[in-house]
Amino acid sequence: MFESLICYNQGEALKEDLIIAVVILSCYPPLAWIAEYCTLIMGFDFGSILGNLATADYASVVSINLFVTLLCACIVIGHLLEENRWMNESTTAIAIGLCTGVVILLISGGKNSRILVFSEDLFFIYLLPPIIFNAGFQVKKKQFFRNFMTIMLFGAVGTLISFTIISIAATAIFKKMDIGTLEIGDYLAIGAIFSATDSVCTLQVLNQDETPLLYSLVFGEGVVNDATSVVLFNAIQSYDLNNISSTTGLQLVGNFLYLFTVSTLLGVFAGLLSAYIIKKLYFGRHSTDREIAVMVLMAYQSYMLAELFDLSAILTVFFCGIVMSHYTWHNVTESSRVTTKHVFATMSFIAEIFIFLYVGMDALDIEKWRVVSSSPGKSVGVSSILLGLVLVGRAAFVFPLSFLSNLTKKSQNEKIHFKQQVTIWWAGLMRGAVSVALAYKQFTLSGHTVQRGNAIMITSTITVVLFSTVVFGLMTKPIVRLMLPSVHHLSRALSTEISTPKSFTVPLLGSGQDSEIDIPRPTSLRMLLAAPSRNVHHYWRKFDDAFMRPVFGGRGFVPFVPGSPTERSVHPW
Repeated sequence: MFESLICYNQGEALKEDLIIAVVILSCYPPLAWIAEYCTLIMGFDFGSILGNLATADYASVVSINLFVTLLCACIVIGHLLEENRWMNESTTAIAIGLCTGVVILLISGGKNSRILVFSEDLFFIYLLPPIIFNAGFQVKKKQFFRNFMTIMLFGAVGTLISFTIISIAATAIFKKMDIGTLEIGDYLAIGAIFSATDSVCTLQVLNQDETPLLYSLVFGEGVVNDATSVVLFNAIQSYDLNNISSTTGLQLVGNFLYLFTVSTLLGVFAGLLSAYIIKKLYFGRHSTDREIAVMVLMAYQSYMLAELFDLSAILTVFFCGIVMSHYTWHNVTESSRVTTKHVFATMSFIAEIFIFLYVGMDALDIEKWRVVSSSPGKSVGVSSILLGLVLVGRAAFVFPLSFLSNLTKKSQNEKIHFKQQVTIWWAGLMRGAVSVALAYKQFTLSGHTVQRGNAIMITSTITVVLFSTVVFGLMTKPIVRLMLPSVHHLSRALSTEISTPKSFTVPLLGSGQDSEIDIPRPTSLRMLLAAPSRNVHHYWRKFDDAFMRPVFGGRGFVPFVPGSPTERSVHPW
């Protein structure tokens, strides 16, 4: 048996698995002699293997400890700089990442600048889901769906316009610059990569209670934009672009519509299923932990199912969050409601800080810069061109599509004014984690780059992300206050009326629950939010009350659990 096992192990691919098996056998005394026999006939030192494994484990523990310490530092320093006119948590995390990268670079003698190695799987499977889900879970549904068509114009049609402009211009310009061997798929991927916006900086300044229309447009467009960019990127990788026919464009559009529709329906189904299960089984009668566990796991399951079936996981988990906040959240006990709100928000916050911190450290990766060190001017030129294309591509759809959207609006309060258009244009100029992850996926192999053209695109992507996040991010607060001066006065008025910390009033029980909490606001804003209208939302509410809530629960549903509070206990807030 052992001889056949040794022959089977002659392939290098199975050597690591056999070593692991030997280590496991050695841990069980009755079978330890088998491990010793294997080490003798295989010809390696078992003690040195254990030593190497122990060293690797120790290094991993040290790296994780350092990274967690940096995350804590980002949170503390971001809190101290919260009232600063220029800084925000995104730029703070990137700055700390850059400083950490410099220190590690000096300590390692210029060989390394990172604590952890970036992985697209780490980003798309572990970090992105809580961010997108919390976005859907906290969104003001009434404002989001009231402006749904405008959001889709900006997020889907606008992204396609930006993608087309960036791809065509990059193909025309970069072929003349001789930056390396890039194919047509690479140029189209560049369009998808730099069409992915990151509105975190702007959303940190805006408030959905102070500027509901603007916040809804910026927030909704950002989510749909990310989903559209990822769908375009995946479509580019799945098609044979060397044999383009007259039907390729129609296939891309049809594939996008299919992915958008099916992904949305999957998210809605997962959210409704979680609501039905929790409503029927009443987990809260025995344990509120089970309620929370079911919500968290089913939300994550919706994301992974979308990945399994090659759908848009971003759209799936986003709409799953919307449905869960509308139905499932009301079916659990009050303690579970409080806990889930904070759990989802905290997971999203940590994931965002993690991403920006790593981007800051990875910007100094010596391996990538060594490849492009022979032509630094060309790398700077590519970064400048990409930044210019981002500015032009964004302006090419924000202002024309805003004009088209205004033609369909009757009320002046619902129209997008010029200063708001400028704010929306500015909000989408930042590039962030999605762009970095897609660039790594297209131009690297397991986090490493050796080809000159690929290295230039990676370093240029990092440069654009850093410049747009830091420079544009630092200017976000002043520009928003310049374009929307009423925001500053309104925030001061609200601060004088509400003495309770914001986290205990709006995000805890009010975000995404529309009109459950009556916070004093200026008359014009109250009229904007409360004015009745015979629109799609009106008919949806009638359908929801008559058919959906009796089956899936929701607002007004009281879990039949001894001691469980009713919906009335929420209203005094």
